[in-house]
Amino acid sequence: MSTDSKGLIFSWLLIFFVVFLWSAINPHDRFTWFLEVLPALLGLAILAATYKRFRLTRLAYWLILVHAIILMIGGHYTYAEVPLFNWLRDTFNLGRNHYDKVGHFAQGFVPAIIAREILVRKSPVKHGKWLSFIVICICLALSATYEFVEWWIAEISGTAAEAFLGTQGYVWDTQSDMFLALLGAVSALVTLRRAHDSSLSAH
Repeated sequence: MSTDSKGLIFSWLLIFFVVFLWSAINPHDRFTWFLEVLPALLGLAILAATYKRFRLTRLAYWLILVHAIILMIGGHYTYAEVPLFNWLRDTFNLGRNHYDKVGHFAQGFVPAIIAREILVRKSPVKHGKWLSFIVICICLALSATYEFVEWWIAEISGTAAEAFLGTQGYVWDTQSDMFLALLGAVSALVTLRRAHDSSLSAH
């Protein structure tokens, strides 16, 4: 392993665990914190298990870290109580805290690059419209699956999962979450396609 790669791993893990430890100290609700942070921990485990066999590009790793940080911030405060977005709600009369929408946008944006990378490197689909279409379909499937998981957890735990769902009384919350994931996936493909291709070429 090169010195450059070791530096990447050290920096990535340092940032991850500093934010994780901060997130774990006196969270708003411990059960909600666990539910929100669990995907980040599972992602870390998957990255560790696959690092030698299927090493992702730097771009993908940094995007995954940003997504993990979004999850850990949401876990610490709960998505409905993130202070900055409470301030935005009150200042601009938004009616609700929209931090959860940031999370769902990232839920499409980051997986789009991961899915694109796997497809380009491991499938016959390399570039073009079909690649983008399949990536978007994968991201929507992941978003829908997450909504299923939220539903099942709510059914099992009852009112204890209210903060985890984060609907804040919005009847179309599930649909808007999936739409934000769609926008995130499309945005990633539009804005990062060339940067991702360069990362793949240099990988």
